[in-house]
Formats: sequence, C-alpha cells, structure tokens
Amino acid sequence: MDTEKIAELKNFVDQCKQDPSILNDPSLGFFRSYLQSLGARIPQNPDSDTQKPKAADATMEDDIVESEIELDESEVIEPDNDPTQKMGDPSVEVTEENLEAAQMSKSRAMDAISEGKLDEAIEHLTEAITLNPSSAILYASRASVFVKMNKPKAAIRDADAALQINPDSAKGHKFRGIARALLGQWEDAAKDLHVASTLDFDEEIGSMLKKVEPNARKIEEHRRKYERLRKERELRKAETGKQHRRAEAQDPETMSAVNEGHVLSVHSSNELETKFTAASSLSRLVILYFTATWCGPCRFMSPLFESLAGKHPKVVFVKVDIDELRDVAARWNINSVPTFFFIKNGKEIDKVVGADKTGLETKIAQHAGQS
Repeated sequence: MDTEKIAELKNFVDQCKQDPSILNDPSLGFFRSYLQSLGARIPQNPDSDTQKPKAADATMEDDIVESEIELDESEVIEPDNDPTQKMGDPSVEVTEENLEAAQMSKSRAMDAISEGKLDEAIEHLTEAITLNPSSAILYASRASVFVKMNKPKAAIRDADAALQINPDSAKGHKFRGIARALLGQWEDAAKDLHVASTLDFDEEIGSMLKKVEPNARKIEEHRRKYERLRKERELRKAETGKQHRRAEAQDPETMSAVNEGHVLSVHSSNELETKFTAASSLSRLVILYFTATWCGPCRFMSPLFESLAGKHPKVVFVKVDIDELRDVAARWNINSVPTFFFIKNGKEIDKVVGADKTGLETKIAQHAGQS
C-alpha cells in the first residue's frame, strides 16, 4: 500500500480516537457498516452520555437525531487562510493613463489564465485593480481566478468588493456563489447564484445551481422540522419543569460547569448562563463555539475544538447549536458558523469567525495565558 495513503489512514484513525463521533458522519456510513460487520461497536456522540437529566430528555434527544440531514459535500474544501490580498484604494484618482494601463494588465491576465498561469494572472489583475480601484469587473475577474485556485475566502473578498461598487454585478454574485458553495455555505450560495442567473445567466451558473439547490432545500426543510421539534420539546420541558430543575441542580456538569478538559454542549439559555456564572466565579476564560449540524466548515473545526479542550483544561469550552438555541444565536448576532467568542468575567474580549484553525489556536494560547 502506498506510504502516503498509509499516513493519511493513520491520521484519520488518530482523529477517530480523539473524537469517535466522527464515525457517525453520514458520509462514512460505508466504513461504519464495515466495522460493524467485524463486530466493532460504534459509540454514539460522546456528548450524549453527559446530557442530563436523561429521564426527561431522552425522547427529546431522539427527536433531534431524527432531524439530522445528509448533504452532498463531496466538493466542499477546507477554507484558505492566506493573508488578505491587496485591494485597491478607492480614493485614488483614476486618470486616462491609469485606465489604459489597467486594461493592458487585465489583457495580460487573460492571456495568463488561458495558459494556466493563475499566479501570474493574479499579479496582473492586482496591478490593474491598483490602477483602477473603481472597477467592479476587475475585482470579479480576480475572484474568478481565486475560485480556480480553490481559494474561496479570497474570492469572496473580491466579490464583496465588486458588489460594493456595483450591486448588479452578475460576475460578482456568480463567483461569490461558487466560492460559498466550496465552503459549504449552501443557502448563501443559492441566493447569490439565483441573483446571478437573473442578471446574466450562463451554463456554469445553471450547473452550479443544480449542485447547490438540493442542499439548500434540505437545510430549509431541516430548519422547519427542527423548529417544530424544538417547540414540542419546549412543551415537554414546561410540563416537567419542576422535575427538570431539580435534576439539573443535581447535575455534576451544571454544578461544576468548568468540567476540565471537555467540551460542554448546552441546550438552554439558562444552562449557558449557569456555565458563564460558574466560569466567572473561578475567573476562567470561556470559548463559546456556535455551530450547526449542517455546517460543512464546522466539521473541520469540531475535532480541533475537542482537542484544544484537552490541551487547555483551565479554559471552559462551550458548544451551542444555532438551530437548537435560535434565541441564543440571535442574542449573539450570529451571521455565520463556525463562530468562536472569547469571554472573560461575562464580557466578550475577542472572537474568531470562520474555520480559521490557526487563528483559533493562536487566540486561545494568547488569552489562556492570561487566565
């Protein structure tokens, strides 16, 4: 067997050891079936063993499991975390000479693209943008090259710039939609691609919509079903309120919210406040992680979050599902997932937005040292 493939397999096994819940990913169903055929026992999500009170919430948790969805994320890639590309200065006066020079740079970029020299094309387009920073088409063109280079975050930055200049930029919407699809942001991708199709439809947009729309529809249907299940669970909670509060008061995880070395999943705003209060009394740093079951980028970050909890036992790691606690997500103004807030003594001191592994590790190391 190829040495590189063996190394990749070993890395995957190591990830499974750190977070066995990976094996419950729908896309690994074939592998899970194979392990079970050999007599292996596949554990459920580790967090489910620590959720209390079990007697009151067992049925509720089953409902949530049933509401999970399977998305086609075969083309989703890990986000690029390169430094922000050079952007134009909108205050620069664009002369006739600048316009001509910018057009020449753009022509050279098109030639480089046709020859497959994408890095060279980026250089020429960056030069053109510097000369003519008020051109939406230049930003959209560079976004298209970043898409070809599998750098969706860079493409989105350029598409945003193009749309700020011209909100009706078909290319801006098109390439931002494609970039968002590469990051697994299905609903936003569908919105952009639909707008692009009304402005200037082409076959590439149609092809991308066929890939994006099924996932976007599944997420929308999931949300409707999840909302119904959430309301049903709230009714059951209300009916057993006194018993639930008594059980919660006896819950060791609630009594010692810091639960060193573990990620704590919260399922109510009251439970979250309990953990904040306990952490503040011990002057502990809290990392509040907002995620969602359908979020592709979150799949990249969850194993790391679990690993970091073990490395920083004096930091409280808390996880919130935005679909389960929509009111909490709204209070924190969550616009995208994953998002990580750093809280000390009840106050936000920093945050990381997106699947930025390096940024998360760096900020935890920075703030944990101050705890």
